[in-house]
Amino acid sequence: MSLEQVLREISACRACAGEFGHEPRPVVMVSRQTRLLICGQAPGRRVHESGQPFTDPSGDRLRDWLGVGASTFYGDPRIGVAAMAFCFPGTNPAGGDYPPPKRCAELWRKRLLAELKEVELTLLVGWHAQVWALGPTAKANMTETVQAWRDYAPGVVPLPHPSWRNTSWLKKNPWFDREIVPYLRARVSGILAT
Repeated sequence: MSLEQVLREISACRACAGEFGHEPRPVVMVSRQTRLLICGQAPGRRVHESGQPFTDPSGDRLRDWLGVGASTFYGDPRIGVAAMAFCFPGTNPAGGDYPPPKRCAELWRKRLLAELKEVELTLLVGWHAQVWALGPTAKANMTETVQAWRDYAPGVVPLPHPSWRNTSWLKKNPWFDREIVPYLRARVSGILAT
């Protein structure tokens, strides 16, 4: 199976049709050259509408953390985005989006990752992505997992979600901007320099 075949199948996937209240629209951005893989949780409403990952304020914050502009983020094939679920799961009545359906990762994750042979750094954005990818090595919660980022580096770095909902978390945890953001920028710069 080729990467192109897997991406065609993902694009045609309707496994969750009828469950969201809207038509599934898988969003994934990877290539054979992907060296930095960003694994978030699931697309939000704006990403569902645009068809491109991180086309929202979360994306602005994430690109700032990485030290790249939008043209590099979307135009450099060495940067890839493959969330745990590829479709927007809908907004829950309490606010915020529903968690990513496990079905998507179970159907596609292993097959897709097997075709991404050049990945050097995987960013696990948000708790759902961290639990799925790290399994029993994830800590008790997202904060502890992100604090233990050195345990997973250099191949993996867990991050909080860059959503505005985490602004207070970022203020309460200034070590994130002091320690992790400079490391990320240096790693991303190195990946894009070669």
